[in-house]
Amino acid sequence: MDKKIVLLACKDSSTNMVYNSLASQFTDVTVIIEDRERLLVYLKRRIKRFGLLKVFGQLLFQVIIVKPMRFFSKKRVAAIIAENTLDARDIPKDRSRYVTSVNSAESIEVLQRINPDLIIVNGTRIISKKVLKTIPCKFINMHAGITPKYRGVHGAYWALANSDQEHCGVTIHFVDEGIDTGNIIAQSVIAVKGKDNFTTYPYIQLAAGLQLYKKVISDYFTNAIEIQNNTLESFLWYHPTLWQYLSNRVIKKVK
Repeated sequence: MDKKIVLLACKDSSTNMVYNSLASQFTDVTVIIEDRERLLVYLKRRIKRFGLLKVFGQLLFQVIIVKPMRFFSKKRVAAIIAENTLDARDIPKDRSRYVTSVNSAESIEVLQRINPDLIIVNGTRIISKKVLKTIPCKFINMHAGITPKYRGVHGAYWALANSDQEHCGVTIHFVDEGIDTGNIIAQSVIAVKGKDNFTTYPYIQLAAGLQLYKKVISDYFTNAIEIQNNTLESFLWYHPTLWQYLSNRVIKKVK
């Protein structure tokens, strides 16, 4: 299909998989990759918002649980990638552009120069109102959770921790100024196995989301998009602390 698509993303293996999936369907896909926020700046902002104790607990969770879990889950991740034929090959250099932030003047200039027909978002900072209003096309995001009930991060994990398998899944939605509050285009529930855990859920969600993208993007370009409505309550979720994770692991057996 002869349409210009921009993938606005962070530097991550999931970005490679999204790009390769899009490139298998569309001939003109450009990737704009933003720099990661400096850790000190990130931590200061988080502490100001949530307090030192909670941020400390989140950091402990990442170091004590997530790091070793990610190492020991490599075989399972490889199996998910193979089962779903996900393609993690590097993005060609001639298809990549780099900016400090998706919200920078540099980013806006690159987007305006490309003048895309559609922008796909993957793992960036919250996109500013200025960027959304300046670029004359729609932004679509794949969210790792069923919105609006599981906005924020780790939607699959929190659904399982709430004994809510019915809403453990992925959402494709238009991007607006809120956090995962844009109009819902498509949703899919995922099935996790006993060998899955916090570090493997996102790969299952990604595989499901890429399947949704194939139809969603085609529907977008043929004006066949149908906005979905649901009556779910809206909640915003954050990274678990070490003690939250251990409690859910012991009491609810959620990994």
